[in-house]
Amino acid sequence: MVKRWYQGSEQFLREVRTELKKVTWPGRKETLASTGVVLVIVFFVAVYLGLVDLALSRLIGALLH
Repeated sequence: MVKRWYQGSEQFLREVRTELKKVTWPGRKETLASTGVVLVIVFFVAVYLGLVDLALSRLIGALLH
């Protein structure tokens, strides 16, 4: 049972290695540009959610008082 598990794992890792060799990895410039886009989007979504949270908190607070 252990031998079969080991052989299956070994085959899986060989296939993973083969597939990773096929990947076209982005260059440094593309990686930095993509990271910048993600950070800008995250910032704006965080600001939007913060404003929505603030508005809803004030609305609920006003309704309860």
